[in-house]
Amino acid sequence: MNEIKLFCTATIANVSCGFDVLGLALDNVGDEMIVRKVAKKGVTITKIVGQDLPLETHENVAGVAALALLAKVDADCGFEIEIYKNIKPGSGIGSSAASSAGAVFGINELLGKPFSNHDLVEFAMQGERLASGVAHADNVAPALLGGFTLVRSTEPLDVIKIHTPKELYATVIHPQIEVKTSDAREILRSSVALKTAIKQWGNVGGLISGLYTEDYDLIGRSLEDHIVEPIRSILIPAFDNVKAESLKAGALGAGISGSGPSIFALSKGLEIAKKVGEAMSAVYDKVGIEYDIHVSKINTEGIKIIK
Repeated sequence: MNEIKLFCTATIANVSCGFDVLGLALDNVGDEMIVRKVAKKGVTITKIVGQDLPLETHENVAGVAALALLAKVDADCGFEIEIYKNIKPGSGIGSSAASSAGAVFGINELLGKPFSNHDLVEFAMQGERLASGVAHADNVAPALLGGFTLVRSTEPLDVIKIHTPKELYATVIHPQIEVKTSDAREILRSSVALKTAIKQWGNVGGLISGLYTEDYDLIGRSLEDHIVEPIRSILIPAFDNVKAESLKAGALGAGISGSGPSIFALSKGLEIAKKVGEAMSAVYDKVGIEYDIHVSKINTEGIKIIK
């Protein structure tokens, strides 16, 4: 096999209480990518469609991630990458992660899978370092492993895939403004009160327990962020109203997707997830902000081979 076409899934990171450690993969939102084996060694980004992003290998997250993988394997060939961007950069649903994860997944497939998908997370993190200044794994892990993932540690890297309840759906609204991850990190506090941290630890444990036991009420009670959301929400127009209306429509919980500006909600069942989407839309229709909206089941597979 000399060429592979991929669906590179969008992701929701943090999932309210799990800043930098929790993430999940979406099923019907993502980029497409073609990775091609060529004789000339190295990595070349030959085409980017949909967004104005750098073609230079060392300035593109897909190129940086791919080079990190190739530095660990003796390949007698090189690779060309075409990227078809459907996830807008700065959207909060893992645009850079989709490119980083897709590049290493595709190259690994064409090389005969010398690395596991868990191994690939570390390479993809280098693309995230370029994008945000921090080599975080909460987006690339679910993109590569599917479902919910927990980053227990980054040094050494230890990522665990978490059980996904069958009836769990995500609704995401993306207001058409950009919030750069690097900027969203700069406004965060460097220390947290112990009392606040204890509340957050409790919610992380509760959320993971709720996912494994498929206790939807526990999932909803645990989707609370006492540390990041109160600060970052000021960057997102009408955030409080969107969250409140989502809960009124039946969502289990809602919060900021990644660093924003996208807002996510989790619901039990597709019908409630659709109603939540209507409630979110109604808020931004009144405010007059353009938006995209997505209703998706949780993608337990991650990146998918199209052909």
